[in-house]
Amino acid sequence: MNRRLLWKLILLITAGIVAMFYLINYVTVRAEEEMSMLSQAHRDELRGWGTQAEALYFAGDRSSLERWLTELQAREDTFAAVVGYEIRHVAGSRGLEERYSGNKLGRDVEWKIHLYFENNPVMEVPFERSDTSFLVLLPDRMRPGSYWQTTRLLLQIFLPALILAILSVLLYRHIMRPLISLQRATREFSRGDFSVRVRPQLGTRRDEFSELATTFDQMAARIGEQLVNQRQLIADFSHELRTPLTRLEIAIGSLGKTYPDDPNVQRLRREANHFRKLTEDTLTLAWLDNEQPRLQQETLDLVDLIDVIVEDARFEFPDRVIQTQLPDSAELKNSSHQAVGQALENILRNALRYTPAGETVDVALLACRTKAGVPEFQVTVKDRGSGVPDALLETIFRPFYQTDPSRSAGGVGNGESGGVGLGLALARRQLTAVGGQVVARNRAKGGLCMTISLPAAC
Repeated sequence: MNRRLLWKLILLITAGIVAMFYLINYVTVRAEEEMSMLSQAHRDELRGWGTQAEALYFAGDRSSLERWLTELQAREDTFAAVVGYEIRHVAGSRGLEERYSGNKLGRDVEWKIHLYFENNPVMEVPFERSDTSFLVLLPDRMRPGSYWQTTRLLLQIFLPALILAILSVLLYRHIMRPLISLQRATREFSRGDFSVRVRPQLGTRRDEFSELATTFDQMAARIGEQLVNQRQLIADFSHELRTPLTRLEIAIGSLGKTYPDDPNVQRLRREANHFRKLTEDTLTLAWLDNEQPRLQQETLDLVDLIDVIVEDARFEFPDRVIQTQLPDSAELKNSSHQAVGQALENILRNALRYTPAGETVDVALLACRTKAGVPEFQVTVKDRGSGVPDALLETIFRPFYQTDPSRSAGGVGNGESGGVGLGLALARRQLTAVGGQVVARNRAKGGLCMTISLPAAC
């Protein structure tokens, strides 16, 4: 297996984190520089003050200059002054005095203002015609960087979080794209589309996911071929088995006319009937498992259907009592008369088979009710048998599974042989095909309770 995905992730994560630190540092430095400068309006205002102070200074009216400075200090709650200076040679070579420009008692309005200093700086506006400057302690309203702490918090926390979120989304999309294709293909395959393939959907991608897609395609091709062959085998088996079975039944029928009272002929007839039912149930179960059809095409009255099934069961099991609790009607829409009827019949026959002679089987249909927000009809079938161990409550729905024969209450009516473990398995598949379900539980007073839920439109 190659490791291309691993190297892609290493490259993407490494490059993304390095780019994140570089971007954060660059943006932070640029933001700090921009927020350290006075706004253009405040620069112009300070220069305006300097121009006004210079005009009053050269007018020679010192009292007016003092009065203006006093008003400015009171208005801005700051300190302001006009300061003169001169260069005086003390020792060493002369000539350097001309190179000195300004006394640098304050900061120029074009300079940066330190954002981390607690006190406001003194700003200087030099006069143009003399060695004199206007000095003012920067008013609080002009101090830049008012939102610097908030901005720094955004740059140090939210910007990295945003970058990491974008990086996570890129990684997620890169990883999930083939997984979504695989999920879609798996869903279509489970619905019976055996021609679905994943590898062509990944294009030129060459990594661990492409290898997984190739493996899936190989598996899908193999399983699809096996299922197609299995379906063909079932179809051939159905055709080849029904023909000799029909001939056998015709021969037994002719033999029965010649020897009507022969117990061996009667036994052959029962075994032939049992063999036909086993064959039909096996083929039906295989068809339901392989095709997983949705048998929701009819509207039927569940009460009438249960009445017919119960009457047939009373005739077949005359030594058992069947009590029913049914409403006047229970309409099922988008269902199947055959699937629901056969499922209920198998469940009821199973209950009667394990109920001792003379005991009662209860069949109840609850009026339309809502469970988990879904309307449904609920049918319960309660027998008087010995029940099954709790660990086997799901196992009894497996094909060809039979509990201990000692649990049987004496076989079925009319001397027929018992089942072969297909009834409950077939019932569950048929109910699933109409959107229903069946669950089993042991009753507190002994026996088994089968609960059948069917979707309703109430």
